Amino acid sequence: MIPLKDYNPTTRRAWITLGLILVNVFVYFLVQPHGQGNVNPQSEAVREAKFTYAHAAIPCEVTHGHPLTVAEVEATVNNNDQNACSDPSLASTPEVFPHKNIYLAILYSMFLHASLLHIAGNMLFFWIFGNNIEDRMGWIGYPIFYLVSGLVAAASQFAVQPNSTVPVVGASGAIAGVMGAYLVLFPRVRIRTLFIIVIIPLIRDISAAWLLVFWFLLQFLTSPNSGVAWVAHVGGFVFGALIALIFRNHLRPPRTRPNLFYGAT
Repeated sequence: MIPLKDYNPTTRRAWITLGLILVNVFVYFLVQPHGQGNVNPQSEAVREAKFTYAHAAIPCEVTHGHPLTVAEVEATVNNNDQNACSDPSLASTPEVFPHKNIYLAILYSMFLHASLLHIAGNMLFFWIFGNNIEDRMGWIGYPIFYLVSGLVAAASQFAVQPNSTVPVVGASGAIAGVMGAYLVLFPRVRIRTLFIIVIIPLIRDISAAWLLVFWFLLQFLTSPNSGVAWVAHVGGFVFGALIALIFRNHLRPPRTRPNLFYGAT
């Protein structure tokens, strides 16, 4: 299921959400290397991998308190050993990026994406659900909530896979927090949704509760080999829902009443 729009208008401009989307797009297209137009795809793949390992959050680095070593990276990339730092013999080689700030990398990772489809999907979800949460939380509370949701999401992933040497990138953990808050604050709002049944597209309006609960449960069916940090999604979503439950009576009310049935954004 892919959300296309929600019937939940706001009169406050969602400047924070729009700004975060622009930052993500800027980083993806103008900072991250992708190799568009280059004649040597193999060398570009190496450059992308170096950039990712130099800037992205890696569970093993955070839990062990130091950057990955040369042997750990080689075991991960060449042998697909995703828990290479659990082998003490690999820790004796020099660190690949000894000056890397492994804790700031958690923040950097929230603005890095693995592919065009990855960032497109994240930004679509973010725009649909983020503007209304910004409307309720305000210009100060909302960015704090967004960043903390991302940190909690990352911590959830690190707790489950403390020895993983695979970089964790993407804004989806923070966006999952936004989605969890949306479930609590706007469960009955109608969402225009695209269903793909086999190869047949079908567009229907369903409640936010149905869409978001289905999305949440779907995370537990994610294949371990999919490369998706689904635990981060779950952690961010639960955190967002809890924060909305705790503070919903203290949030500023929306200036317009959500359309629970039909209307326009």
